[in-house]
Amino acid sequence: MKKIFLSLALVAGFGFANAQNTTAVKEQTTESTNVTIDFVSKVYDYGTIEHNGNGDGEFVFTNNGTEPLLIKNAKGSCGCTVPSYPKEEILPGETKTIGVKYATNRVGKFTKTITLTTNASKKPVILTIKGEVNPPAKEETAPVRKTEGSPLEKK
Repeated sequence: MKKIFLSLALVAGFGFANAQNTTAVKEQTTESTNVTIDFVSKVYDYGTIEHNGNGDGEFVFTNNGTEPLLIKNAKGSCGCTVPSYPKEEILPGETKTIGVKYATNRVGKFTKTITLTTNASKKPVILTIKGEVNPPAKEETAPVRKTEGSPLEKK
């Protein structure tokens, strides 16, 4: 009886191990794709920019795969970060850009992200913008002139 249970346990163990290997191969095949999206840099640094200055930036990328790349969606982490992206397929070997517009009316340091959904991977691509917006320049105020009969004038 012990031999029967031992034999059944071994057969079940081999069957389970084989099923796991088959699953792993299927997942690997699904992840292996002939579509890529390769960026020159995934971080765009504005450096220091003026209040209400030019908030345009771009990320350059290439499809180094053998099949067309499709960007399904691009979403900024907040309303101050607005991405633009090619809606058409990017053919193998083509280089394109993801544009981004940051609202530079917000003073101070910033770090924001853009999340891309593509057919290159099930995982989204995260792009980052960062920089610092200077406070607005102080407007020079005209000197206050005293006029005769001013209530500020001492009698």
